[in-house]
Amino acid sequence: MKSAYQLHDGVVRACDEAGAVIEVYAAPSEEERRELTQRFGVDAYDLDAALDPDEIARLEIGPGTTTLIWKQPKNVSVGEQLRFDVGSAGLFIRPDMMLLVTSAHELEFNQREFRDIRNSNDLLLRLLTHTVHHFQGHLKVIKQITSELGTKISVSMENRYYLQMIALSESLIYYIDAIEANAAVISKLRGAAGRLQFSEEQADTLHDVMLDMQQSARQANIYSSVLSGLMDARGAIINNNVNTLLKNLTLINVIFLPLNLIASIGGMSEYSMMTHGLDWRLSYALLVLGMAGLAWITWVTIMRVFNRRLAQGGLKPAK
Repeated sequence: MKSAYQLHDGVVRACDEAGAVIEVYAAPSEEERRELTQRFGVDAYDLDAALDPDEIARLEIGPGTTTLIWKQPKNVSVGEQLRFDVGSAGLFIRPDMMLLVTSAHELEFNQREFRDIRNSNDLLLRLLTHTVHHFQGHLKVIKQITSELGTKISVSMENRYYLQMIALSESLIYYIDAIEANAAVISKLRGAAGRLQFSEEQADTLHDVMLDMQQSARQANIYSSVLSGLMDARGAIINNNVNTLLKNLTLINVIFLPLNLIASIGGMSEYSMMTHGLDWRLSYALLVLGMAGLAWITWVTIMRVFNRRLAQGGLKPAK
C-alpha cells in the first residue's frame, strides 16, 4: 500500500503524489517494488533488507541517498500463544524525497511524536522516537502478562501457561537483539551528524533517543533475566501441584483398597458354592492364606527380576 505525504506547518499531512516529499510503502506489492527500484533507483538488495524480519539494522551513507535499516516491533499476534515479533523497516533519504518501506501496517503520522517537524531530519528523529516508544510499550505489556501468568501457574497443573512464558522469553531475546542493533545504528548516526547536516538541537535529540534505546535494552535484559530465573521455580510449582494431586489420589486409593478387598471376599458367592462342604471359617481362612502366599511369590519374583537388572547395570541390589 502506497501513501504520499508532505510537511505543512510542522505537521505531516496526506497529499497527492505529485506534491509529496514523503512516500510510505507498507507491505509493497510486486508492482510497487518495481516502482521503487525503477523510478526511485532503490537497490533491490536494500529493498529486500527493508522487508526481511531477520535483517540486521544498519546505516549506509551514499553520495545521493542515505539508507537506514532499523528494527521495529510488529503488532502482537493473538492465537494459542501471544507472539511479540520483530520486523524491519527501510528509510531511504534523498535531497528531495524520503521513502519509508515497511512490511507492517501503514504508519500513522497523527500520533504525538510527529509534531513540530521542519525537515527530513526531524522526521527521521520522530520515527526513531516512535520506534523506541513502541518497544517500551510492548515491554510493559510483557511485564504485565508475566505477572498474570505467574499468578495462574501457582494454582495450575497444566503446561499451557508455562509454554506462554517460554514464548515470552523467546520474544524478549529477539527484542534485546533488535533494540541493541538500533542503538548501534543511532550511535553511528551521531558520528555522521555533520555529514547528514543535523543541527545542534537535532544532535541533542538524537543523543536522547540513543539513551532511551539503551535504557530499553537494559529493561529488556532485566525482564529476560527475571523471567528465565522464575521459569525454573514456576516449573517446579507445576510439578509440586501435580505431585500433591497424585498424593491425594493415592491416599484415597489406600483408604478404599482394604474396603474393596473385604467387600470382594465377602461377596464371593461362587467360592462359597464350591466350598459348601467345608466350614465357612476354614474355607475363608484357606483363601486368605492362599492370597497371602500368592502375593509373597509375586513379590519375590519381581524383586529377583529387579535385582538382576540392577546387577547388570553395575548397581547394588535392593533388599
